[in-house]
Amino acid sequence: MNSKKYRDVYYRMRYINDLRDLVYSSAEMFGEDPAFLVKDIPGGEYRPIKFSQFKEDIDCLGTKLTEMGLKDKKVALIGENSYEWVVSYLAVTNGTGIIVPLDKELPEGELNSLLQRSDVDAVIFSEKMKDKAIKASQGVDAVEYRINMGTPRKEESQGVLDWKLLLEEGRKLLEEGSTSFINTVIDRDAMCSLLFTSGTTGLAKGVMLSHKNISANIYNMSKFVKIRRPGCGLSVLPMHHTYELTCHVFTGLYQGMCVAICEGLRYIQPNMKEAEATVMLGVPIVFETMHRKIWKQAEASGSAGAIRRLLELSRKTKLYNRQKAIRRLFGKIHTSLGNNMSLFIAGGAPIDPQVIRDYEAMGIPMIQGYGMTENAPIIAVNRDYYSKADSVGKPMPGTDVKIINRDEDDVGEIICRGPSVMLGYYNNPEATAEVIKDGWLFTGDYGRFDEEGFLYICGRKKNVIVTKNGKNIFPEEIEHLLLEQPFIEEVIVYGVIDKKSKDTVVKAEVYPDFKEIQNQFSEVTEDGIKDIIKDAIEDVNDRMPVYKRVKRFKLRDEEFEKTTTRKIKRTGGSIREEDDE
Repeated sequence: MNSKKYRDVYYRMRYINDLRDLVYSSAEMFGEDPAFLVKDIPGGEYRPIKFSQFKEDIDCLGTKLTEMGLKDKKVALIGENSYEWVVSYLAVTNGTGIIVPLDKELPEGELNSLLQRSDVDAVIFSEKMKDKAIKASQGVDAVEYRINMGTPRKEESQGVLDWKLLLEEGRKLLEEGSTSFINTVIDRDAMCSLLFTSGTTGLAKGVMLSHKNISANIYNMSKFVKIRRPGCGLSVLPMHHTYELTCHVFTGLYQGMCVAICEGLRYIQPNMKEAEATVMLGVPIVFETMHRKIWKQAEASGSAGAIRRLLELSRKTKLYNRQKAIRRLFGKIHTSLGNNMSLFIAGGAPIDPQVIRDYEAMGIPMIQGYGMTENAPIIAVNRDYYSKADSVGKPMPGTDVKIINRDEDDVGEIICRGPSVMLGYYNNPEATAEVIKDGWLFTGDYGRFDEEGFLYICGRKKNVIVTKNGKNIFPEEIEHLLLEQPFIEEVIVYGVIDKKSKDTVVKAEVYPDFKEIQNQFSEVTEDGIKDIIKDAIEDVNDRMPVYKRVKRFKLRDEEFEKTTTRKIKRTGGSIREEDDE
C-alpha cells in the first residue's frame, strides 16, 4: 500500500457515455446485488434495493414525468438524502429534462429566488421539506407540478402529487408499451444539471453541467480509486452537492458499490456498523471530529501513550499493510467504525494531514482530493495505493492542470481543462468569461506542484492577504496551524490595516473550545480565556516568519455560520478595516 510502484498504474474501467449508460450498464453487470440500503422507519433495519430495481424505478418515473409534459423542462429537487432523491435526479436527467438540485437548508425566500431564476416547471420535495418547498414555489408562475417523495397526507391531494403513485403510473405506461422516455436520445453535450454554488441569493451562480462533464469525471476518477467488492459506502454529505453525488453515489454505483443512506451526522458510527460500510466520503470536520473523539477516549482511559507508540511502530514497520495484525492492535478503533472500513476519502476543504497519517497507521487507508462544482467536481485526487497525506494528489486522467503567475515559492493560480469543465454559468455570460478562457477553467485557488507532480493547495485567491511589501499570506495556512491548538475550536484569519503604520497585519477571529478549557482549568474567567488563546497564538507565531504572525485577535461567543458541508462562511473580504477592540 502507498508505494511508488503504483504511481503509473491506472485501473482499467469501462467507458460510459452518459448517466443513463451508467445506470443501464451497472444494472446489467450487478443486477441482483444491492445498489442501496434504506430504512423505512428511523432507527429501523436497513433494507436492500437491487440494481435491477433501481434501473426499473428510474425508467418508470421518467416515463411518467415525460408523459406529464416535462420533456426538456427544468425540475427542482429539494430534500434530505434518500433513494427517492437519486431516482428523481436520474429520472429527470436520463431522458426527461434538466434537474435543479437545491440546498434544503436555504431559507424560504432564497429558495423562491432560485426557483424563479432557474425557470423550473416542477418541484419534487421530501415530506420534511413539504411546507418550505410549497411556500417557496408559490408565486413562481412556471411551476405546474408539486410532487411529494414522502407519504402525503390526505389534504395534500389538492395540488400536490404523490411520488409513489406517479412511479406506479409510469410502470403501467411502460407495460403498455410507452417508449417516450427509454428511447430518448441523450445529448451528452447539453446541460442536464443546474447546480447553484453556495452564497447569498445575489452571489450564487448556476453551474451548468452536462452528461459528458459528469460521466467523464466518474470514469476518469475511477482509474485512480477502485472500490473493492462487495463494497458499501455510507452517504453522509448532502447529495445536492456534486462532491457527494458524483464522487460517492454515482462513482460507487458505477463500480458496483452499495450506497447506504446515513440517518444524520449523529448516526454516522452506528450506521457504519449496521450497514457494514467499507467506504465513507466526507468533509474534514467529519473525520477530524471522529479523530478527536478517538484521542479524547484514549486520554480518558489512560491508553493514549500506548496508542502513540503503536502508531509510531506501525509507520516504521509499515504494519498498516498487514490487515490482520493491525486490526488486532487497534481493535477497539476498528470496532467503533464497524469493523469493515477500508477507505476514507476527504474533500471539500483542507484537512489536517496528521489526521490522514493517524488513520492510515491504524490500518484505515485515507486519501484526499480537490475539485470544484465547475469541474463536476474532481480536478485532482490521490490514488488509493499511492498518496501523500498533505497533498490533494495528481491531476485526474484526462485533465490538464497548470500553475500560472507563480511567485518565488512556485505558488500560483491553479487552472485546468478537460471534459469535466462546465458549460458555463446559467444566464451569466460575463461571469463565465471571467473563469473560462480558451477552454481553461480559472479556479481561483492558489497551489503548487512538487517534484513528483503532486498538487498542494495553498489557499483561495480571494482570501489572500497582500502586505505593503508585496508578501502573500494565505489565511488557510495560518488557520490550519491555529486549529492544531487544543483550545481553539474554530478560527478565521484576515488582514487589517494598522491605524499607525498603515500596513497590513494579520488578525485572527477565534471561537474557543470552551469544553476543553473547562476540562483543563476548573475555574477560568473571561480574561483567563483570553490569556489561554493568546498563549496558543504565540505558540503558532513562534513557528512562522514575522510577516505571517498573528498580531491581533478577537474572541467570539458563538460558532461561525457554516454551509451545509460544514465549511465556515467567510464574509468581509481578505483585508478589513481595523476596529477598536
